[in-house]
Amino acid sequence: MLPLLSCRFLLLSTIPILICSLLVLIIANLVELGTVAHAVLSTVSVIAYFCCFVMGFGPIPNILCAEIFPTRVRGICIAICALVFWIGDIIVTYSLPVMLNSIGLAGVFGIYAIVCVIAFFFVFLKVPETKGMPLEVITEFFAVGAKQKQQAKQN
Repeated sequence: MLPLLSCRFLLLSTIPILICSLLVLIIANLVELGTVAHAVLSTVSVIAYFCCFVMGFGPIPNILCAEIFPTRVRGICIAICALVFWIGDIIVTYSLPVMLNSIGLAGVFGIYAIVCVIAFFFVFLKVPETKGMPLEVITEFFAVGAKQKQQAKQN
C-alpha cells in the first residue's frame, strides 16, 4: 500500500518540475535548435508539465480549500474559491492570444514560470502541513493562529 502524500509535499515537489519544464520551453523557443530537437524538447516538456500539473497544482488547491476553512463557513468559502479559480482560468484563457501577439511564446512561458516561482515560495512559506490531521484539528490550528495575529495587532 502506498503511503499518503501530503498536499504541501505534492505542491513542493511538483512545482519545481513545472518551472523546469517551462524553462526548457523558453529555451527551445529562443534558441534555434532545428525542427526535430525543438519538437522533441517541446513535446517532452509539455508532457512533463501536464503530468505534474495534474498531480499537484491542478487538484491540490481544491483539496486545501476544503481543509482550511471552518465547518460553519466551509461551503460558502469553497464556492468562493471555485469562483476565483474559474475567473483565473478565464483570465489565462483569454489573455493568452493577446500575450502571444505582444510578447511571443517564450515571453508567455516566462510569465508562467515566474508565477510558478512565486507559487512555490507562497506554498513553502504559507501553506501548512495538514497530513493526518482531522478537519477539527486543522480548524482549531487556524483559529489559534488568527487569535495570535489579532492579539499581536492589538499590542
